[in-house]
Amino acid sequence: MDWGSVTAEDLIDALREVDWSSPPRPLPEFFSRFTVPRSYAKWNSRLKCNLYYYRTNYFIMIVVILGLGFLRRPVAILAAILTALSIAFLNDSFAGTFSEKVTRTVRQFSPHLAAKMRPPLTPVIRGRPSAKRTIHICGRPRWVFVFVFSFVSFVLWYVSCGLLTVLWALAIALLATILHASFRTPNLKARLNTFREEFRAVWRNYSEL
Repeated sequence: MDWGSVTAEDLIDALREVDWSSPPRPLPEFFSRFTVPRSYAKWNSRLKCNLYYYRTNYFIMIVVILGLGFLRRPVAILAAILTALSIAFLNDSFAGTFSEKVTRTVRQFSPHLAAKMRPPLTPVIRGRPSAKRTIHICGRPRWVFVFVFSFVSFVLWYVSCGLLTVLWALAIALLATILHASFRTPNLKARLNTFREEFRAVWRNYSEL
């Protein structure tokens, strides 16, 4: 795959749709080999490839750095967790898995309530959905959870007075992510994983026809 031809919008869409439940890459591989890119095109391609391949590692690293910045602010830690969840809800796979696990847990105590948490059925005409599938979480549109979690986290940031702290911690986390993605040399496993993800996407689109 030519990562140089992939736009930032395409990368964001891929990160939103890809499965995030896969475990992070091993640390020896994550800190294996670093080289300076020879040109801007090489750097651009390497950055996108590593952001996609090591997405779980970067997410954990950002959460850990944010957590270290709030050791003395318990309310800010809760705000950081809610902020991370509101961002994670934007990923289709995470939203579906979260909704399924919550519904399954609620079903053990109240099957009637769990039935109301099921997503609405999409009408199918001639074997195809009549409209684009809307992601639901616990029976509600995804944007409702994103808005509520974002609003509550913003209130907690304001109460804890930790907004400046989170900005510094987030800046450090993003800088560390960009530096690693810029100098980590993509290995053969990263390229093979990219081809495998491409095949899955093509096969998924073909099976929906």
